Amino acid sequence: MKGIRVKIYQEVANYKKPTSSQLKESYPLPPYSTVIGMILNLCGFTTYQDMDISIQGKHHSKHNDLYTRYEFQSGMKYESGRHQIKAGDFGISRGVATAEILSDIELLIHIIPKDENLTEIIKYSFDYPREYPSLGRREDILIIEEVKYVEFTENEIENDIILEKNYSAYIPSNYIESKEIVFSQVERTSSTGTRYKLPKKYIVEQYGSGKSQKTFRRWEKIEVVYGSNIIATEDSTILVDEDGHFVFAV
Repeated sequence: MKGIRVKIYQEVANYKKPTSSQLKESYPLPPYSTVIGMILNLCGFTTYQDMDISIQGKHHSKHNDLYTRYEFQSGMKYESGRHQIKAGDFGISRGVATAEILSDIELLIHIIPKDENLTEIIKYSFDYPREYPSLGRREDILIIEEVKYVEFTENEIENDIILEKNYSAYIPSNYIESKEIVFSQVERTSSTGTRYKLPKKYIVEQYGSGKSQKTFRRWEKIEVVYGSNIIATEDSTILVDEDGHFVFAV
């Protein structure tokens, strides 16, 4: 099995949780859909390309920052006492909201396209990006520190192996349930980590007919556990790249 490993640095970023509103909360690492969207954009693909992704990394700290927020409702007419912006006959409200910002971010991402012919295109797009790449918000530009072809193998672990120090990862829940992967704190006290259902890809569905027809995105979500102090346990079988990095691809 072949793929690509990308090492990324970001000074700041927000990987927005879709359920957050007044405070734009951030996931601790970018979700699968955000990473795949970045890859498709860099490559100039106009249709979805199926791929497995593994995401791990760390950030140094987080803080809150202000941003300008615009709100409007379909069909709401402009009212001078209510709206700050007039767009034709309609009104838009402008105000201040808060975003959670991660800082000094390191990411280690493995990309395994289902069509191996795409591997060369993806690597070239990271080596020679057609625009400044970003991950998270549009302004969250990134520095690509390494892009490398790698081969993956499934290794049986003879002794417990600890993931790179201070790194966290999204780990598919089946690894946790089978106890092939555990989170360990001081004196190997077990920790369950944080569970997420992360979006990966969507299909477009139509509901209704005629003028009442609506279009929705139905997301495929992956159940994962996020945590640090990650240990691959003895006798487990884990996917690793040729340099020994764990790969939790889904």
